[in-house]
Amino acid sequence: MAARALVAARWLADAVKSNRVGPNLRILDASWYLPKMKRNPREEFEQTHIPGASFFDIDECCDTSSEFDHMLPSEVDFADYVGNLGIGNNTHVVVYDASDFGSFSAPRLWWMFRVFGHNSVSVLDGGLKNWLKEGHPVTKKHYKPEPAKFNAAIKKQWVKTYEDVLNNIKTGEFQVVDARANGRFRGVEPEPRANTEPGHIPGSLNMPFPSFIDPSTGLERPEEELIKLFGQAGVDLQKPFWVTCGSGVTACHIALAAHLCGHPGVCLYDGAWAEWFTRAAPEHVISEGKQP
Repeated sequence: MAARALVAARWLADAVKSNRVGPNLRILDASWYLPKMKRNPREEFEQTHIPGASFFDIDECCDTSSEFDHMLPSEVDFADYVGNLGIGNNTHVVVYDASDFGSFSAPRLWWMFRVFGHNSVSVLDGGLKNWLKEGHPVTKKHYKPEPAKFNAAIKKQWVKTYEDVLNNIKTGEFQVVDARANGRFRGVEPEPRANTEPGHIPGSLNMPFPSFIDPSTGLERPEEELIKLFGQAGVDLQKPFWVTCGSGVTACHIALAAHLCGHPGVCLYDGAWAEWFTRAAPEHVISEGKQP
């Protein structure tokens, strides 16, 4: 069963209050931050979280054999990880994070559930930022859910590789949309990761992820505004496209926005800029700031 992509804080607060959190409804705090943000999401979770929530660590539930950060785990590892959080195939999962944006890493987990075949997943609109603003309760009490059985079936066609993107430069068959800040995309502001310079994949378009969010509330912008943003960025929503960013996290904001505009199933280049910069030929790193 598919769930709506966004749920309101009031709806979730009612569910918490009426003790509906359990095998049929699970809440996950998917907070993750870049090292330069100097925030420890797990420690913050221990102090403050939505009642009944569990912590999901995207750096733990990943392909640990990869040299790149938080690449998608195997079906078995994902199923095992979420099963231990009390999530079965009939569980409605609500994901959120505690970022100042309102939403930062939660759409990544929303996309992960969907790529592993679980459509009953929603993002808490506005995240913890809006939850607190509306005056809903938080706790430091930790709740250990009863483990459940989860079966994962990956939609491989949703996950794009370096070779796929390289081939697309030649064919131009798919639009590639990058969620990083415009300065990083253009190559005039530094990348947050060591040994990585800014720039972008040839032919890619830029839609910085904060543009989808109302800065005062942290809520997702309404559909008509999202459609306008895609148009302004030169993205044709009637044609298929792939998304990318620094390491495959904020790209999922674009996938979520497209889904809200009636275009589900957007594909992700999981290696993202971290892999592209490491592997690409110099002519495939487009940058205004590159030294000649």
